[in-house]
Amino acid sequence: MSKAKSKTLEPRRPLPGEPGLSVAIDRMIRVDQAGEYAAARIYDGQLAVLGEKHRTAPTIRRMRKQEQRHLDVFDDLVARRGTRPTALQPIWNIAGYALGALTALMGEKAAMACTVAVEEVIEEHYEAQRRKLKSWQVEPELEATIAEFQADEVEHKTTAIDAGAQEAAGYRLLAGTIRVGCRTAIWLSKRI
Repeated sequence: MSKAKSKTLEPRRPLPGEPGLSVAIDRMIRVDQAGEYAAARIYDGQLAVLGEKHRTAPTIRRMRKQEQRHLDVFDDLVARRGTRPTALQPIWNIAGYALGALTALMGEKAAMACTVAVEEVIEEHYEAQRRKLKSWQVEPELEATIAEFQADEVEHKTTAIDAGAQEAAGYRLLAGTIRVGCRTAIWLSKRI
């Protein structure tokens, strides 16, 4: 791709008539808080089904703990900045837990496939946010936080792949369906 073409794909400051920077950043914080909440609930559902003594429990608990730390940071940002949380949080509470429980009922590899699919979407989502913040030359602390959390999400994805996620029955269909659901949840949480 030529430099001229790639330049048009770079994030840009909002144009007149588009939501301003403060609205765009509020949306980032809102959707990230919602996503971290849902991720924690997915792991809660998996642990409820697999049990605390299952061989994957220490791994899931570790990932759950990291998601909780991310959630705590975004909860703090929501409170300090006066960002409106998503009105869909009660739905993400139930949907996240149900997704975790359902994939765990399908077996530990399906539970890990869920992690891979979710983390792939979140990795892309965080990368897009980092690029926007960098191009806008605003919020370097938020950009650094997102970069740190993105690295944790990539670690979760790698851990799940190493645990056999791609060996789950119907992996491509399962992961594809979860990815579509995650992208839809992101789009909705930015707006509602």
